[in-house]
Amino acid sequence: MLNKTNLPAHPAGGSPNRQTKPPLHTRSSARPAYAKTEAKPLPAKDQSAPIKNRDRSRMNHAQIKIKPTVIQTKPIIHSKDTLRIIPLGGQEEVGRNMTLFEYDGDIVILDMGMMFPEEDMPGIDYIIPNISYLKGKEKQVRGVILSHGHLDHIGAAPLLLKQLGYPVVVGRDMTIAMVKKKMEDFDKGSAENLKTIRVGSVTDKITLGKFRIEFFEVEHSIMDAVGVIIRTPHGTVIHPGDWTMEKDPTGKSLTDYTGLSALPSPRILMLESLGAIVTNPSRTTEEEMYANLEKLIDDAPGKIIIGTFSSQIRRIGHILEYAEQIGKKVALDGYSMKMNVEIAKELGYIKMHKTTLIPVSDISKYPKNKIVIICTGAQGEGNAVLSRIVNGEHRHIQIQKDDTIIFSSSIIPGNERTIQRLKDNLYRKCDNVIHSDILDVHTSGHCSALDIQNIMRQVQPDFFLPVYANHYMLKEAEKLAIRIGFRRDNIFVLDNGNILEIQNNKAKLLPNKVDTSYVMVDGLGVGDIGQVVLRDRQLLAQDGMFVITVIIDSKTKKIIGKPQVTSRGFIFVKENFDLVNATKKKVEEIVEKKTSPDTSINWDYVKNNIRETVGSFLYSKTQRRPMVLPVVIEV
Repeated sequence: MLNKTNLPAHPAGGSPNRQTKPPLHTRSSARPAYAKTEAKPLPAKDQSAPIKNRDRSRMNHAQIKIKPTVIQTKPIIHSKDTLRIIPLGGQEEVGRNMTLFEYDGDIVILDMGMMFPEEDMPGIDYIIPNISYLKGKEKQVRGVILSHGHLDHIGAAPLLLKQLGYPVVVGRDMTIAMVKKKMEDFDKGSAENLKTIRVGSVTDKITLGKFRIEFFEVEHSIMDAVGVIIRTPHGTVIHPGDWTMEKDPTGKSLTDYTGLSALPSPRILMLESLGAIVTNPSRTTEEEMYANLEKLIDDAPGKIIIGTFSSQIRRIGHILEYAEQIGKKVALDGYSMKMNVEIAKELGYIKMHKTTLIPVSDISKYPKNKIVIICTGAQGEGNAVLSRIVNGEHRHIQIQKDDTIIFSSSIIPGNERTIQRLKDNLYRKCDNVIHSDILDVHTSGHCSALDIQNIMRQVQPDFFLPVYANHYMLKEAEKLAIRIGFRRDNIFVLDNGNILEIQNNKAKLLPNKVDTSYVMVDGLGVGDIGQVVLRDRQLLAQDGMFVITVIIDSKTKKIIGKPQVTSRGFIFVKENFDLVNATKKKVEEIVEKKTSPDTSINWDYVKNNIRETVGSFLYSKTQRRPMVLPVVIEV
């Protein structure tokens, strides 16, 4: 807990059933945070507005075949009368967020996120959490709570919900609607299996098995984000999901979490810590950012093209409503952009006249300075809209010198080089490229280092678990807590698969870990790409492939004709005749040496000799190691 010389003492803990009078969370608008009403489960068909089905992804009817790599040396045995926290993802990466809470035979899951592939994963579409630990425990899963609708929190839900037998899903309207849409894209008709409990207000309280679930308001960059409180007799988990502390023009936080300090002890604060390394955050408020965007839209001599995240629904809605006020038309481009705006319109979160939105194919029918285009691709993704526009591959949008291009998004770690190339190409084609280095046209939905310290002072937790970030960010969050007097012994920086047990106001880390190895999705395959296949792809990407085909006479054991060579990604055969001919000669020598017309031949042995000898020979000549594939055909 926090050092009393630094902070006021927190109220004494009470029993898990004790009602606390102070509000759990307050904001300048004085929203209520507590109520005694119980949220009731909805029937199988959710009450949120129906979403029309459009394009279906190539993930339809994927067969889920997860092949876990078992890393446990012993079965994990534990007392039922403990609270166990098990992160299956999100502790060593940005994305794949998923955490299990286990108590007295019941399991509750928080988030089911996906992660985009790393640079050394060629051909992989995305990565999802490994749920092999839950095999045989599906009936113990009392519910899945989704904190908000970003893909790193809901992207794996269509796959994992199906494998778990569709447990009940708890979330707010926007989040549930986005999950339903993703389920329909994955497998048409699967959303009919979705069972939901709708969180209509942060005052709602629900029971999932032996867990009591409550909620509190958080600020984030997507609508309907919610913080989660998980009560058990052995501890109260406080988890904001992704969060920030929005400031007013004077720099004062609009959000206050002091009410959470009244929750029963021990309070376990699980805090998304991406901002632990942000020590000098932008002081720009949302109002200032909107004012900058409005001025750019007002003054643009040509059309406006705004690249942003499709999940920035509040910002997109503001642009749509402002464009309508000044008589401009808006075109949306990008599948996820159109889908999310459609969902927000059906839920009533975006209000505008239907004539404000026009198809992107109709932009030529209006004056250029009356057009605003909002699109995906601000991260430089190869097939996204903004990249196709800058490469001249878009059927309806061509960049002119007097157009204005706005990057209203942050840079996702790892995309820096790609975004820089995109900016370079845009600057060649357009005189007005605006990004956050020039003008504040984006505000982050994540915390800063100072925010982490402030929320810890307000909540006064007994245990602190930094989560949802790379390991070095989690360690920096640990340092931030120690600097304000928090005991190092009560901080747990977990790896994926760690098991933390809490009982009688004490927490301990178990020696065993559950399997959290990557489950990779590639096309229709889920979990069928393992390390062997990935290693082969990496080798092919590095030095290419060299195929040698040899046709052997079955009687004489002599080569018929000459060996044939095919090279892909290694050398251009027509420009390297000397090397190719020398390689063919090596192959002929091996076949002659390793075969005899009087004995039975082990052709696998011959192929291995060809592979090893040719590989060594090519390396001696080129200092490269292509994948050598010998093909021996006996006729």
